Amino acid sequence: MKCTAIILAAGQGKRMNSSVQKQFLVLQGKPLLYYSLECFQKSEEIDDIILVTGKECIDFCKKEIIELYGFTKVSAVVSGGKERYDSVYAGLCACKNTDYVFIHDGARPFVTEEILKRTKEEVLKFQACVVGMPSKDTVKIADENGMVEETPKRSRVWSIQTPQAFSYDLIKKAHECARAHCMDEITDDAMVIEAYTQVPVRLVQGSYENIKITTPDDLLVAEKNLEKNL
Repeated sequence: MKCTAIILAAGQGKRMNSSVQKQFLVLQGKPLLYYSLECFQKSEEIDDIILVTGKECIDFCKKEIIELYGFTKVSAVVSGGKERYDSVYAGLCACKNTDYVFIHDGARPFVTEEILKRTKEEVLKFQACVVGMPSKDTVKIADENGMVEETPKRSRVWSIQTPQAFSYDLIKKAHECARAHCMDEITDDAMVIEAYTQVPVRLVQGSYENIKITTPDDLLVAEKNLEKNL
């Protein structure tokens, strides 16, 4: 049984207001992308890693991150696409003889071995699962006019994170089905499974610290989290 991590690092990070793509911003002396790669490199649950980045960043990633830090599990570095789902599909196509895939945002530096263990246990049982945490806030569903249409029970609302893990054959076929249709509303891989298969998606507990670095404020929070864990 082989488990492959697909780590996405092809985003432009426009909300970061930086000339440097967010996955390469320096955090405690190392690029942001280093931290998620390090977790998957050390994990006993993961056999190899596919890194998906921008075409213009492939050589940089190979020399200044993978070779420099000794990420020996990285079996391929491939070019991503215009949208996130394009980059995921590129990663899926680069997998070799894989049974399960863990799809993770490279801008989430605080994934842990404990999260990966829980995720693997659940994906072996259910074939499709996503990491997340119960929402701390009350959530409102708005109508097209910006008015409250519905207030779902908070106990049933989760904020979704990554990794998201799937049987390889299941997610590859679902993505191929989705690519024949409009994918504009697809924002994570679980939605592809929900839309194009009959397989229910299992929720797996992540961590409130497993944040995605999107804005300068997120970067400050990340710096504090790293300092706390040193």
